[in-house]
Amino acid sequence: MTNSVSLTASLSANNPKPLVRSTVAVVLAAWLAIVLTLGARGAYLGPPGQPPLGIFAGAVTPLILFAVAMRVSHAFREFVLALDLRLVVAMQGWRFAGFGFIALYVNHVLPGLFAWPAGLGDMAIGIAAPFWAIAVVRNPETAASARFRLWNALGILDFVIAFTTATICAMTITDAGAASITPVGQLPLVLVPEFMVPLFVMLHIIALMARKR
Repeated sequence: MTNSVSLTASLSANNPKPLVRSTVAVVLAAWLAIVLTLGARGAYLGPPGQPPLGIFAGAVTPLILFAVAMRVSHAFREFVLALDLRLVVAMQGWRFAGFGFIALYVNHVLPGLFAWPAGLGDMAIGIAAPFWAIAVVRNPETAASARFRLWNALGILDFVIAFTTATICAMTITDAGAASITPVGQLPLVLVPEFMVPLFVMLHIIALMARKR
């Protein structure tokens, strides 16, 4: 019995991937729970006429922690770079849901300055995602192409533009009766900038790093 336990411990030490996988799953669940809790408490809402610093901080912090983990943890880095690139790329297809921003604009919930670029940008990346996933399946060397790098860069740029337009809207739209960026700081929309956006940025980074490898 002792020998069996020792053998199991030895195998776990030599193959940390299951432990890393479990840790990542727990961290993702905890991250989602934190966003839901803070969103329910209105922690991401800022005063009218001011930049949405709470939303910005909530989106950037996970990316900083991800970068640190990639830097200091060899096991985490190897786990991330071993992810199936086809799945990493295909998951960007969920961004077609950016159509929802445009629908909210039509219903006078979100301002057009934010909704149109954010919605159309997400939709464009989401529509292209399945085609890139198929291309990688057919020829893995596609991941080393300049066009693949450009698609990932544009996917990240789309989020930069969305946060920029959201900041402009937050600082310029102060009329209580006008469509504003306020709903983005409330549940359920707050899940987009605080959970989905950082996660999709991570996927783009993983795709770019896998391309280099």
